[in-house]
Amino acid sequence: MKNKKGILLAAKQYGRRSRPRAKSLDSPCMSGDENFAIERNRSTENVQKNPESDHESDQLMPLMVSKEPKIASYANRSYSLDSNPQYQFILYGTSVPFLTSGYSVSLKPSKQNSLVTIFAIWNTIIGSSLLAMPWSVQRAGLAVALVLMLFVSTLAVYTAYRVLTVQFLHGDQNIGEVPYLCKVLLGKWAELTARIFSFVIIFGANIVYWILMSNCLYHSVGYLTDILFGTEMNSMNLNNTVLCPSDDVVNSTTADIEKTLFQKVWNLETTVPLFLVIIVAPLLNFKSATFFTKFNSIGTLSVIYLFIFVLIKSFSWGVNVDLMEPENEHYVNLYETTFFATSGMLPLSLFIHNIVITLMKNNRDQQNNSRDLSIAYVLVVLTYLLIGFTFYICFPLKKSCIEDNMLNNFPDWDVTTVVARIFLFFQLLTVYPLLSYMLRIQVFSALNYPSYPSAFYVMILNLVNIFGCVLFAIFLPRIGTIIRFTGAICGFVYIFTLPCLLYMASKRERKQLNTSTIILHSCIPVIGLVNLVAQFYVSDSY
Repeated sequence: MKNKKGILLAAKQYGRRSRPRAKSLDSPCMSGDENFAIERNRSTENVQKNPESDHESDQLMPLMVSKEPKIASYANRSYSLDSNPQYQFILYGTSVPFLTSGYSVSLKPSKQNSLVTIFAIWNTIIGSSLLAMPWSVQRAGLAVALVLMLFVSTLAVYTAYRVLTVQFLHGDQNIGEVPYLCKVLLGKWAELTARIFSFVIIFGANIVYWILMSNCLYHSVGYLTDILFGTEMNSMNLNNTVLCPSDDVVNSTTADIEKTLFQKVWNLETTVPLFLVIIVAPLLNFKSATFFTKFNSIGTLSVIYLFIFVLIKSFSWGVNVDLMEPENEHYVNLYETTFFATSGMLPLSLFIHNIVITLMKNNRDQQNNSRDLSIAYVLVVLTYLLIGFTFYICFPLKKSCIEDNMLNNFPDWDVTTVVARIFLFFQLLTVYPLLSYMLRIQVFSALNYPSYPSAFYVMILNLVNIFGCVLFAIFLPRIGTIIRFTGAICGFVYIFTLPCLLYMASKRERKQLNTSTIILHSCIPVIGLVNLVAQFYVSDSY
């Protein structure tokens, strides 16, 4: 009996000695920003302490460092910045893109490596703007387009990093993204502003996608109709491998072309956006968007095919640039007075700020966040440069013929273009319901409703969404104009202004705000404001 007690006592002492000790919260290896965040969590811990809730939270969010009460206060914030690996813990959740209300709980920890994170950011940023990149180069000129691309992308990656900085210091693990940070640091007005312009961004993307879907559907059905029934809908273009639609529009006003019955019923500017409602509307009432997330690979295949498509076409054309003779058809300017159209378009083309926190939460190596974000933006810029500049330099007609949807520069009978449109249509057909689902989540979340309050409310919201898209597709079917205005407006708020205000507010709360920080982070919103105002003075006519 005595020996048994001695063995038990020795085992307890051994277990006590072998138990890992919790690191001190005031470790000298931690930065001032981390100590500030810990002090903030210490104060909130004393107010919200509850033994039952603490035990429950330990079960839901087990920490990898220690289970001591002090370290448990780390559960009140997320590691979205380059955090110290010594104090990391694994997030038990998977992100839901564009959902500012948080993320869903999973049964196993997310272990997304840097490569997956970089690819997710690249895939999220790359969108419909890719088709308008050659047009944006034409609007700015060869040299200015390159300068604007590098300048705006630098500002975008910097402000996105600042959002992660503020989230690291002041964010909550279960409630993320910019609206929550605005509420904490700037007030209710900033939260409302962030939510409203998040709606505008998604709705603007929906409009662009509806126009592109209408365009792809119109030309694809026209191609199939020509083959099956010989309507000769596009017989006038059979000898042209590249088109100049702007010249065709001018010429068509002077000629009285009699349209067939099929052309009257199947009209891109009137009926096709309405026919599209029959296809898309039934897809918008699902309670969950899981079905559509499984088809994200279609988007990747579409981009890859577009790469190959542009490279093959450009190689067949050769280089068609003349910098010396203004009378030459292939003469290009290094600078165009309409460059603000490009500067307005680029913010939306490089936009990820309303979901960057969600995407970074699942990065396994949090200390690599800034590196992964920068690499992703470099890949995005290289993608845009490859598509936009290659198409622009090799385009065989005068550069003013380049359309804001570069596929419109090819005839309907071109098989490679038909395949590109089919790829694009099915990609957009899966992305549009996702965007509408995200819009639904954000709208009902702002109204304190569940994500699916009832079929009636969801149908009303979807009808409003579709009605707006149809109106734009009929009366303003120019994606370049929509992208540049949406990009300038939402870029001014989400890229140029809110991240800078949040960062200065964070500095002020930590007693670190100085004059140089104020000057630098006040100039960035001014750049965004000038860019926004200039959009009203740029003409879309060539």
